Amino acid sequence: MALSQDLLNILACPKCKGDLRLTDSQDGLICDACKLRYPIKDDIPIMLIDEAETIG
Repeated sequence: MALSQDLLNILACPKCKGDLRLTDSQDGLICDACKLRYPIKDDIPIMLIDEAETIG
């Protein structure tokens, strides 16, 4: 089960409160402003800054 569009519309980056977008493979959420990728595990977004990966 993928994340619903309604959930994606209300989620925000915990660091900057900016918009998030789903990765092409639907395994993470990306904040373009912070250059962070938050993983999605078992259809649950892990919205912890310490768990986020820096993207280039």
